[in-house]
Amino acid sequence: MNILLIIPARCGSKGIVFKNIADLCGKSLIQYTIDVALKLKSNNLINNVIVSTDCEKIADISRKLGVNVPFIRPISISGDKAKSVNYILHALEYFKKLGINYDSVIILQPTSPLRTYDDVVKSIDIFLQNSNDSLISVYKEETVSDLIMYGKYREFAMPLNKNHNKGVRRQEHGSIYIRNGAIYIVKVDYIKRERKMISNTPLMYSMNKNSSINIDSLEDLEYARNLLCK
Repeated sequence: MNILLIIPARCGSKGIVFKNIADLCGKSLIQYTIDVALKLKSNNLINNVIVSTDCEKIADISRKLGVNVPFIRPISISGDKAKSVNYILHALEYFKKLGINYDSVIILQPTSPLRTYDDVVKSIDIFLQNSNDSLISVYKEETVSDLIMYGKYREFAMPLNKNHNKGVRRQEHGSIYIRNGAIYIVKVDYIKRERKMISNTPLMYSMNKNSSINIDSLEDLEYARNLLCK
């Protein structure tokens, strides 16, 4: 299978200025993901890895770290409201014009620095061993349940589950799995056909909850520093 790995890294960020290249324990945030991606490439688990960015500064840093930045992403598909599928299709079309076609795409966001090489390898194994259009990474959440979830109407809590006050024990809530944004894998045929990167019933790879941090705020960045800067 011919696999393209894309690291998406926009300039803009509302929570942290130049978030994708913020300092994290003496390394830029994006380097944690680039290091994983390049190791996958050197071990022939993927065919190509690129950074897709609209930012010359991020492009320069990425190139110095050894990863290919074949183009600067158009502004029209780089704003806050731009869908992820657009930059994926843009990259696929770029390589198609060069006569290079891929079967599947892996997306590794720089905002998941605690995602490991082994996490991605195991995800690829799951994806290759099953007939499915996509895979997502998740973490297991034991406490979240609609039994303890409410909407709000004026000053009232509106229960999402009619049994919210029946004294159900926490152990009886059941577990759910939450998408953590660390790893996405999707077949090219599917993304071109449906213009989506997640199918209706994706495969899933479960990660440790502490490793599932998705950095979106200064608080998230500080939490990651507390875990990594030792």
